[in-house]
This record gives sequence, structure tokens and C-alpha cells, in this order.
Amino acid sequence: MAGRIVVVGGGFAGLWAAAAAARTRDALGRDDAITLVAPGRSHVVRVRCYEADLAPLRVAYDAVLGPIGVDQVDATAAAIDPAGRRVILQPDPVGATPAALGYDRLVLAAGSAIHRPDVPGADCALDVDTLAGAQRLAAHLERLARAAAGARHAGRWDAVVVGGGLVGLEIACELPARLARARAQAGDAGPVGTTLVDPAAQAGTAMGAAAPAIRQALAAAGVAYRGGASVAAIDAAGVTLSDGARLPALTVVLATGLRASPLAATLRVPLDPLGRLPVDALLRVEGVPDILAAGDVAVAPADAAGHRTVMSCQHARPMGRIAGHNAVCDLAGRPQDRLPFAAPDYVTVLDLGPWGAAYTAGWEREHLVSIGAAAKAVKRAINGSRIYPPPGRDRAAILAAAAPVIQVRPAPG
Repeated sequence: MAGRIVVVGGGFAGLWAAAAAARTRDALGRDDAITLVAPGRSHVVRVRCYEADLAPLRVAYDAVLGPIGVDQVDATAAAIDPAGRRVILQPDPVGATPAALGYDRLVLAAGSAIHRPDVPGADCALDVDTLAGAQRLAAHLERLARAAAGARHAGRWDAVVVGGGLVGLEIACELPARLARARAQAGDAGPVGTTLVDPAAQAGTAMGAAAPAIRQALAAAGVAYRGGASVAAIDAAGVTLSDGARLPALTVVLATGLRASPLAATLRVPLDPLGRLPVDALLRVEGVPDILAAGDVAVAPADAAGHRTVMSCQHARPMGRIAGHNAVCDLAGRPQDRLPFAAPDYVTVLDLGPWGAAYTAGWEREHLVSIGAAAKAVKRAINGSRIYPPPGRDRAAILAAAAPVIQVRPAPG
């Protein structure tokens, strides 16, 4: 008997869960309805939001889902009702969107959002967590550039990045050049400055073998590192650190880590410290029937050594494909065809701006695969093609790309 599979979330996990469900549905000769629920009409390649050129970041949902027979509901899920097997949608002011959507199997792939520190002014700081956030940063830099040439505002060409993780390092390495372009557009000759603030004593501490390369890249970009520091307050003119030091800056960007979507909490099961749902090897939410979870909203076993998945497209995409496949197999009564998720090979390719990039392998990033221009070529291939769906509305290519497998690591460059 045909049923309905609903996928909540249109990021890497959600898009590929829907595509994989369509692939398995077709392979089994079934007629299940598959619906993806996400606001807007485009999948956003979120991991590129630190870049200056935002034009390539949108992929129309219809270009991927239309050719493979998946519907999309342009709405935001407000809650999950497991007892009623319904997704509760935010009210639509014009009445075009239903208040709820029933399901037989649900894949929750609602993703994550930036975790803003609990300090005064944090809500007003910029970020590159979403396309909208990246657009606000771009518009802010444009406003700086349009201000009167030679206007003397302390911190006009200074930026502070709060958080020295992957996103913080990537945007910190990009900002000096972007500030310099804005300054030149304004006809100003003043210096530019970017400061990266993080509790770790040295930059790149969590990046294992890539740490020396990270420090070289920051120095080459002219980024100052303020280690062993935390932020006490943020305002329109800069940042005050917990030790009382003042950093004047009209541009303050938060890169303070992620927390899973609040939808996870609506299932009323214990969550991990990042707010993620525990799932088993088949990506079923533990203790909640008929619901699977994938991507940043879930935490799954990654290998036999006890490693767990991390919030990254590296894990979100294969988790989505496995979850979508397993949802159809479960609905079809074919448990023998379900596949376990495993991701024993972990790599990181970190963009370090004009200096290049750093490519590491291993859960502790203990193996340095390549750095500089060679690693930058790998990063460009990842960001420009590897993580995109096949273009051209090619049904066969889209379904082939949705196969529930783990991709091999990128070539060293």
C-alpha cells in the first residue's frame, strides 16, 4: 500500500533524503507520495556563506525535486506530533498552506542555527550562518563603502570575528580583502584590520596538523588573533572583552557554533549537548516510531571506534540519503533492504582565503593531506561542484546521485 513520506528541511540532509526516497520508491515500483517541507523555493549551499560572491549559493528545489516526482511545500514546520503522525506548520496568513501535514514516515532534517552568546548586543551582530545573514554582511560592507570618503569613525575599517572554529577562521581570512575593497570604493586610504577572538590560547588549536598553516594564513591576511579571550558585550561601535579591553569595530561577525533546530525538542526525547536527536545505525529516532532524523539535527554512530557524526555537509548528505532510502524500505515492509549509516573516514578542508586552504584527515585532524594552493583547488572543487546536485533537471543523474552510499574522500589536489 502506498503511503506518504514527509521530509522536514531543505538543506543538505533534507534535499538528499527526498531524492533518495524517490530513487528507492522507483526502484521498488511503489507509488508513495514524497513531500519536502521547507521555507522558500531554493536549497542554499550554506557552507559557502562566508564567500563574497553569493550568486551561486541557490539551487531551485524544483530543478532537483520536480524531475523526480517530489513535491515541495513552501512552509516552516513549527512542531512534530508523533502521536497524530503530523507535521504542524506555521500559520499561513493567506490561508494557502495547510495547518498540518500527515505522514506515514517522517525524515526530520531541520538542520541547525548559530548559537548566539548570552551577552548584551549579540542579537544585533552579523553572521554568515545563513544566506540571509551573508547578505546582511554584504549590505553592511556596501553601506560602509558608500559613507562619505574620509569620514572619521573609529573602527570603520575594522572587523571583529567572534569564534575561532571552522566558520570563524574562514570568514576571518576573507574579511581583510573585503574591507579593503570597501575602503577603496569609498576613496579612503586608511588601514583595515580584522581581529579574531577566541578562548583558545592559539589559533587553530582544534585543527590538529593544520594549526601551523592556519597561523601562517592569518598572518598573511593581516588578521590579529586575540586568544584566551571572551566577549562581554557587543555594540554598534565594537566589542568589549571580559577583561575590559575594548576593540573598536563597525563590523562584528559571530561564528560561535551551532545548535540543532528546536524541532528536535518537540519529540520529547533526551538530546545531546548540541540539542541533537540520538538515532540508531538505521537513523531511526530512538524511542519515537516512524521518524528518522538526519543531518545537523541528529547524532549518529559514525564508526566502530565510537566516533559520532558532526554538524557538517560531509555527514549531512550521506545521512540524508540513507534516511530517505530506509524510510521507503520501512514503509514497504522490506526491513532486509535497509542500510546502516557509517562514516569511518573523516576529513576537513578549511578555506584560508588568499593564502590557500588546509586539508586534513582523521578525527583529530592528525594527518595533513595538503596545504596552500593544492588544498585550495580541492576546496574550490568541493564548494563549486562536489556538493551540488546534478544540473539540467536530468532525472537519471539526480537519482543516480541519490544512491545511499558514502562518497570517497576528495583527491589531495
